Amino acid sequence: MNTLIAAILQVTPVVAYLLITALVFAEDALFIGFILPGETAAILGGVLASQQHLNLWLITALVVLAAILGDTVGYEVGRRFGPRLLNLRLLQKRRQKLDHARDFLARRGGAAVFLGRFTAFFRAVMPALAGASHMPYRRFLVYNAAGGIIWGSAAVMLGYFAGNAYLSVAKSIGHTFTFALLGLAAAGLIAWHVQKRRKTRKEQDLSAAPVSTVKIAVQQDSHA
Repeated sequence: MNTLIAAILQVTPVVAYLLITALVFAEDALFIGFILPGETAAILGGVLASQQHLNLWLITALVVLAAILGDTVGYEVGRRFGPRLLNLRLLQKRRQKLDHARDFLARRGGAAVFLGRFTAFFRAVMPALAGASHMPYRRFLVYNAAGGIIWGSAAVMLGYFAGNAYLSVAKSIGHTFTFALLGLAAAGLIAWHVQKRRKTRKEQDLSAAPVSTVKIAVQQDSHA
């Protein structure tokens, strides 16, 4: 962790501001949230601010502005291209999650735009879905701005306090031991995530099994 932060600190502040802002903006505008969630960049901005490499209030303002503008571009993309956008191969691979997002938007409307900001997949697709569903832009903007302000500020502050906490612990017990603890925590989190995904897939397979059985039975009856 300390080595990573030291490497990042070699980047000039101007470049760091531009990269973080671009990543947060592109998450919703260009759907790169499937590859690199914007919150990762926002949290990193907070960490850099804790190291006095960036100004805390400036990076917070840039993250919030990029989040709101990125969602606006995503909304326009969805409004103009609609169904063609939803047929992209990138989204077809995530059809179940996409259908869930569309259902959530249909049920909750503007609240889905706000709440979707706090989930990685929803954050990437909800603006485009709102545009494709022809939600009035003024309504979208209100919920989008509210979510962007709260999410952007919280993500940057999380990085800021995490960076300070890391330095405080490292000074007390040493960087090597602190890094080892963080590694164990990360390994545990990854293991939990993998186990959760396996459980979800198993449940989906079990729920799909009866449907397949019925289809086979119907086909056999038709041949008979």
